[in-house]
Amino acid sequence: MPDQFYRSHILLCTDPECLAKGAQDIEDALVRALDAHGLRDEVDILETSRLGHCHTGPEIVVYPEGVSYINLTPDAITEIVSEHLLKGRIVQKYQFTAEVRKDEELRAPAAKEMRIIMARCGVIDPENIEDYIADEGYAALGKVMSEMSPRNVIDEILKSNLRGRGGAGFPAGRKWEFAANQKSETKFVICNADEGDPGAFMNRRLLEGDPHAVLEGMIIAGYAIGAHQGYIYCRAEYPIAVRTIRIAIRQARELSLLGKDIMGTGFDFDVELRIGAGAFVCGEETALMASIEGKRGEPRPRPPFPAVSGLWGKPTIINNVETLANIPNIIRRGADWFQTIGNEKNKGTKTFTLAGDVVRTGLIEVPLGITLGEVVFDVAGGIKDGRKFKAIQTGGPMGGCIPEQFLETPIDYENLGALGSIMGSGGLVVMDDTTCMVDIARFFMDFTQDESCGKCVPCRIGTRRILEILEKICKGDGEEGDIERLESLSKFIVAGSLCGLGQGAPNPVLTTIKYFRDEYEAHIREKKCAAKVCKGLISYRILDTCTGCMVCSRNCPSHAITGEKKQVHILNDDLCERCGICLTVCKFDAIVVE
Repeated sequence: MPDQFYRSHILLCTDPECLAKGAQDIEDALVRALDAHGLRDEVDILETSRLGHCHTGPEIVVYPEGVSYINLTPDAITEIVSEHLLKGRIVQKYQFTAEVRKDEELRAPAAKEMRIIMARCGVIDPENIEDYIADEGYAALGKVMSEMSPRNVIDEILKSNLRGRGGAGFPAGRKWEFAANQKSETKFVICNADEGDPGAFMNRRLLEGDPHAVLEGMIIAGYAIGAHQGYIYCRAEYPIAVRTIRIAIRQARELSLLGKDIMGTGFDFDVELRIGAGAFVCGEETALMASIEGKRGEPRPRPPFPAVSGLWGKPTIINNVETLANIPNIIRRGADWFQTIGNEKNKGTKTFTLAGDVVRTGLIEVPLGITLGEVVFDVAGGIKDGRKFKAIQTGGPMGGCIPEQFLETPIDYENLGALGSIMGSGGLVVMDDTTCMVDIARFFMDFTQDESCGKCVPCRIGTRRILEILEKICKGDGEEGDIERLESLSKFIVAGSLCGLGQGAPNPVLTTIKYFRDEYEAHIREKKCAAKVCKGLISYRILDTCTGCMVCSRNCPSHAITGEKKQVHILNDDLCERCGICLTVCKFDAIVVE
């Protein structure tokens, strides 16, 4: 540990959003201002991932006071150093206030949140292993190496009832036990960090904010099953996470916490990083292994399962980032402690990314068993702009859309499955009453169809046919029998697809038909979209209250709006592209959608 004593520490956010807004300039300004006042040896600058207010970044937090400053410029830094760090006076005009706290990713936890695996994120320097060790980091590994046999470790994970957080919810302890029972001198541990759901960033946040927790979990897993090599498979779209992981691996090796003879026990375990190109299907474990092996990322039939024959035909366990980050806490605090969190069949907490029509979007961590309604209205602050709740989709693009009558449903694997949805990796999209559920089904089917690897016919062809029918309905060309065709196709795709992508792709379609069938019928029979979203089923009309300001005509890309200045304008429906630009730019509410 360093002997240097600092009277103040400054945490500087280096998340991509803050970097894009000039975080590096802020750091340079800090160094200059501290040097100018002779404070460089008294104040430590630490780079860390998202602190919570990137939408108002660049941002810093000054400790020990814990004061957050946002909307920073180099001039603001000069003033903050002069006033706060030199004279002890907080500069209030740059200070974060509760009113600003709205759309940040990592907020102070609401009453029903519970920070466990996210507890260190934004608090420690993720690029300093000493920060992690000072907060009980690697204590679980020390306990394992000095007190526990591999069987003891597996028994503890089994007792905790930790379920895989990657989506399927398979018990982690059972997966480890299967691999441990295989007779092989070569085994592997893989961390699946190929987080591909649109809008999901739970794994990225953990890797950027607390990478050593994931490494510690991997080492313990390797010890438990008898593996000596691990791989972290992370997508290239996470450059800061990749950098942070590399630094963490290097630091752990330097302290003999990774590599040969870990902690002097004779146990060897090392980790390598593999970068994925961003294919969504590579989140599926067999496709992921194929990618690590240098092959095309396509799934293969199972059995054999990876725990029996995985990477290069050897026993392999694959857990995602969040699952592995739970391991040190379980070992250090005990399975009995972990069992106190959650409900009967679902223990511990779960991270979710909240998106959509809620007051507070972003990253949350809540105990499993919390209800959908509690997340939407207590944690997320309810529906924004005073609109009415309509549906929530759980589980990413392969999840189902759940209507208002099921808001009291606990968030867990069984209850969400019973509604036709999934837990997935943890994406939650909340929709208000301006959402068209047919268009939502089309949107997600477009994503999964595009991401299909094409290996199996049901997924490759079936998702294309479903997308074509949905596009036809949204254009106003739907016909009787389309709903039944969608249901029939969906069942064939679920039954015949090779991997989870195809098996889950129809979920948005099946649930929107089940719970919002009237919207499909209105699109087909009445040629109406109640939400006024589908372009083929709406038209725009200029009211007599038009002032003739000509803003709409100047902005219309198809020149469908004509008229003289200060005269009511006319919209040619045959030329109109239904882009909605006129509605957006009109300041007099003189344009309506019908």
